[in-house]
Amino acid sequence: MAETAGLGAELARVVDVLPEMGAALGETALMVAIAVPLAVLVAVPLGMLMYATRPGGLAPSPLVYRAVNTVVNVVRSFPFIILLIAMIPITRLVVGTSLGTVAVTVPLTVNAAAYLARFVEQNLLQVPLGVVEAARSLGAGKVRTLWSVLLVEARPALAGSITIMVVSFISYSAIAGLAGGGGIGDFAIRYGYYRYETGVMVATVVVIIVLVQLVQAAGTLTVRRLDKRL
Repeated sequence: MAETAGLGAELARVVDVLPEMGAALGETALMVAIAVPLAVLVAVPLGMLMYATRPGGLAPSPLVYRAVNTVVNVVRSFPFIILLIAMIPITRLVVGTSLGTVAVTVPLTVNAAAYLARFVEQNLLQVPLGVVEAARSLGAGKVRTLWSVLLVEARPALAGSITIMVVSFISYSAIAGLAGGGGIGDFAIRYGYYRYETGVMVATVVVIIVLVQLVQAAGTLTVRRLDKRL
């Protein structure tokens, strides 16, 4: 009886915090809605630039490649929590504050752009050389080969990379709480770690798992639709 009463109390508490959990989900969705498109807009041209200027690329330029490659590696080497703190002055300059959900999207975008740029470069490298040679033999210029051939051929892999990035964003939402960014991960930490409300934490973890599964399923479906081999 005591166990049943305890379980009932836990369920009642979960119901009580549902509005706050919904708000946390909304904050995570806002982070993704702002940061992902911005990261893609930055990362795709950056990844293409690294692909084109790397040794053996369409327009080899060791100086440009080393410069861009170094910047990408430096950003990727920062743990997100350190990057979040280090970028406080820049965040304030861009959005006027270093606290809140919108403010967190600034370091999130920078972090994601660096990771995705590397993915883009690798995705383009996976395109068979024969495709590039065929386009060049038909008179396609370097820019057209990049945008109209390589980028099109790499779309399935790019969709998979973006899916991985979105899933990472969901985990980063736990760290976003340090800057008042909120998010479903931060919600789980506040109730599970600080308040020791196990039932609420378990319910939140289940929500996060479902959310990740939905994102992954959507990404997999997109990859299948874009991949001409499937």
